Amino acid sequence: MHGGDYVALALQAHGVRFVFTLTGGHIAPILVGCRQRGLRVIDTRHEATAVFAADAVARLTGVPGVAVVTAGPGVTNTITAIKNAQMAQSPLVVIGGAAATALRGRGALQDIDQIALMQSITKWRRSVERVRDIVPTLEEAFYQARSGVPGPVFVELPVDLLYDEQLVRQWYGLNRRRRSPAQWVVQRYLNWRVNRLFAGARDQPVVTPRPVDVPDPEDRAVRAAALRLVQSQRPLLLAGSQAVLDTTSVDALAGAITRLGVPTYLSGTARGLLGTNHPLQMRHRRREALREADLVILAGVPCDFRLDYGNHISHQATLIAANRSRADLTLNRRPDIAVLGDPARFVCRLAERVLPGEHWREWIDRLRQRDAAREAEIVRQAAEPTAYVNPVYLCRVINEALTERSIIVADGGDFVATASYIVRPPRPLSWLDPGPFGTLGVGAGFALGAKLCRPDADVWLLYGDGSAGYSLVEFDTFVRHNVPLVAIVGNDAGWTQIAREQVEILHDDVATTLAYSDYDRVAGGFGAVGYRLDDPELAEETLHRARQTAAQGKPVLVNALIGKTHFRKGSIAM
Repeated sequence: MHGGDYVALALQAHGVRFVFTLTGGHIAPILVGCRQRGLRVIDTRHEATAVFAADAVARLTGVPGVAVVTAGPGVTNTITAIKNAQMAQSPLVVIGGAAATALRGRGALQDIDQIALMQSITKWRRSVERVRDIVPTLEEAFYQARSGVPGPVFVELPVDLLYDEQLVRQWYGLNRRRRSPAQWVVQRYLNWRVNRLFAGARDQPVVTPRPVDVPDPEDRAVRAAALRLVQSQRPLLLAGSQAVLDTTSVDALAGAITRLGVPTYLSGTARGLLGTNHPLQMRHRRREALREADLVILAGVPCDFRLDYGNHISHQATLIAANRSRADLTLNRRPDIAVLGDPARFVCRLAERVLPGEHWREWIDRLRQRDAAREAEIVRQAAEPTAYVNPVYLCRVINEALTERSIIVADGGDFVATASYIVRPPRPLSWLDPGPFGTLGVGAGFALGAKLCRPDADVWLLYGDGSAGYSLVEFDTFVRHNVPLVAIVGNDAGWTQIAREQVEILHDDVATTLAYSDYDRVAGGFGAVGYRLDDPELAEETLHRARQTAAQGKPVLVNALIGKTHFRKGSIAM
């Protein structure tokens, strides 16, 4: 047994099925140990993709996703993806290789202070110093990733902890003949160091995953919220990604919202929680509804830029917020009732205290009429002629192509934001987007993780043509690992979300123009199937062919050339 085997045993005991990586000399024993113990090792073409894939696994299963990357550049390439997971509160375990313990600070290959680098973007981090500490450190890492407010953690494993002891002694030259007193002193020191490194290595503790307590809301706060709710005339519930962190409770949460009877807006990973046509789910004119509401419940939703820092909510309204994070609970605006605890549990407890009835029928009808008017407006906008394919129309066609087994991955600006108004996730945990960091480039990793977790699902990856540039190379990964999915590139030859404001305000399109590139041919070059779509009359047929091709085991990219619209004019937020 070497150190890589111990890593594999710890991961296996914690329910890990997939290890995402880009190989490197510092981590080879981990990857070999994982594969030999039945864990599926998925090697990507960029370390960020490996972390994004692990992030998707965490969001869909609740089990921390695992990425293993090599030292130095391998670790630094993960920074954006780890920060994205931190802001999305996704539980990840990122394992980084490192230079040998005795060579730190001496100019070894890819030797940097990785722990300092991870200080601000992980909730917990450790560098392992001895082989016998590998398993206990990983046990603690999995616990920390899931406890309290979940997030990414980082474990650094120097390369001399991972290989067999005799080979490490050979590396340190401990088998050489001593030629001078100075060499004798150095060898004595190195021998002591290696002895310490491997002391007790065979006495690894039995891997025992620690249970994580989901933070409960206080009963007093639930009672107070229930009293204010039954007194309200125009309540609203906003449920965000944090409300579905406990993946085992999503059905209970959906049932509680139904019993509660409060009109509800969903955001982030919570999209799809109520299915496609739930009578309580509202989709449009959220800002207007928030200004009219006399009581607003934020379930795992902070008052950040998405709510204009709390200004979208009327200051005359009662604000009730439930959040695992004490900082997010009071961010920018202090709620009238602050509930520190899991938002899903809070909503479920609230539903137990509020008797079902027709409390807010008039209010719900008003919101639904407003939604219907907006839907009719979207239908009209979808019929407007544009160059190539109208993106609003294309999103409606995509929505019609979805099934109950669909998962939608959103990676882009203008096209994907348009899709968020139109494409309806069919069930809980069927929508993946970056989260509040707004990161471009998540698409391939999220889609990879989603398809591996749910092989029976049809995964739709919605790309903007700008965001596609970050991870098109991962079609090579999809092909090599037999991951059939459908990617649709909304190709309008530009960074349109930025251009909308820049051109109008600054009268210059510098750095916002792209080309109508042949992304379908790029995918074809990696062994996938590419389709070009430039005629709206062929949209349904093309998506049908794409689905059939993916069902036959081939990854597909549809290069959809789209025109410009005013659908999202003035919508940029900062």
